[in-house]
Amino acid sequence: MWGNLTATHENNVSNTIGSKVYSRFPESYFLILLVYPLLVALLRYDRLRSIRKTYGYTTRRSFARMTDDDATEIQIAISQLEFPFTTQKALQFALFRTYGIPSISKLLAATSQFSELSTASKRYTDTEVLIREFMSHKPSDPRSLEAIARMNYIHSMYQKNGSIRDDDMLYTLSLFALEPSRWIEKYEWRSLEPFEKCAQGTFWKSIGDAMGINYQKLKSAGEGWEDALQWLDELAEWSWQYEKENMVPHATNKKTAEQTVAILLWGIPGPLKPFGERLVSVLMDDRLRTAMMYDKPSDPHFVFVSFVFTVRKFLLRYFFLPRPSMFQIHGLEGPDLDGRCSLSVWEAAPYYVKPTFWRRWGPQAWVSKLLGLPVPGDEGAKYQPEGYNIPEVGPKAFLGKGVESAKETVHGLAKTRTGGCPFGRVRAD
Repeated sequence: MWGNLTATHENNVSNTIGSKVYSRFPESYFLILLVYPLLVALLRYDRLRSIRKTYGYTTRRSFARMTDDDATEIQIAISQLEFPFTTQKALQFALFRTYGIPSISKLLAATSQFSELSTASKRYTDTEVLIREFMSHKPSDPRSLEAIARMNYIHSMYQKNGSIRDDDMLYTLSLFALEPSRWIEKYEWRSLEPFEKCAQGTFWKSIGDAMGINYQKLKSAGEGWEDALQWLDELAEWSWQYEKENMVPHATNKKTAEQTVAILLWGIPGPLKPFGERLVSVLMDDRLRTAMMYDKPSDPHFVFVSFVFTVRKFLLRYFFLPRPSMFQIHGLEGPDLDGRCSLSVWEAAPYYVKPTFWRRWGPQAWVSKLLGLPVPGDEGAKYQPEGYNIPEVGPKAFLGKGVESAKETVHGLAKTRTGGCPFGRVRAD
């Protein structure tokens, strides 16, 4: 009897303690739901405040002295920490948008670089590599200089025979300078601050200088610009007029666009690709869609895209903490002991990605395998898993060519790309 009473008492005590603990669960949940949004509200703008304090570009007058070094560091924070997804998509669409100009798409079709899927994926990755290299390193860094030199050499081969016009070069630069801020404005949880836009303008003006791009079509080309915001405004005005006159329908536009869309939808299951193509069309404006000869999607497609990005904005703004620096997305690795660099990310064919265990058997690899797509290390040397040397990046026809020319270019760039301010005028106010 005493044993039964003791057992009953122990059970009662256990049940009482359990009920008290259980009764606190709703309070804990409520506390978490209350505190977490407050924590997000407290920290969500922390990186922006830190950047503003670190560099001190707080007035329009101060923008006139923004250096290329500072601008590069600010745009790295924007593109690799604050808005990596949207920046990447904006740059992809900046490149894609150039194919709406027949003079550009005809060249790509003639060389088969973007008009055939067999070469488009490789050429797309080569372009990505060179851009990542000079976007991820300081202006005076050897890897940045080598990437610009290689890009200049490849372009020069087409400029010599008149295949690439000065206006086409300026237009392409304008899209890379303008599209990221436009996409962030439209699709992200906050807009860029004026000093961040100035940083992007300063960075791309410096890249344009290194590429020898002719700015004579811009209003203030003679006397120069007070700061990057003025340069961006004039670039946007000229770019809009250039599109109005030159972005017209052509068969090569469509052919090049189709292969590029195939790359953008690389990891999408076959049955969903038609839906994905319509979503890509939603992201085009009417002028580009007409030039690419794509049909305008139905209203529900526009509603769907708007809904997805609106929900994403809301969640990122109120429920996501800032991306920690340890998760910075720069996408580059190396150089290794052989002096070769490599990519750590891939969206299409895995060119230049070293086949680690995780990359061959991780979640992304399993999805690729289920879709019948290659993963790093597949098909032997086809995707160059050993990585790349910057002076070798580019179309197969240029392999082993331009090495000495690039060395001379690097030597010249080292004298001019010192990280200073690329604008000469002093703002008078």
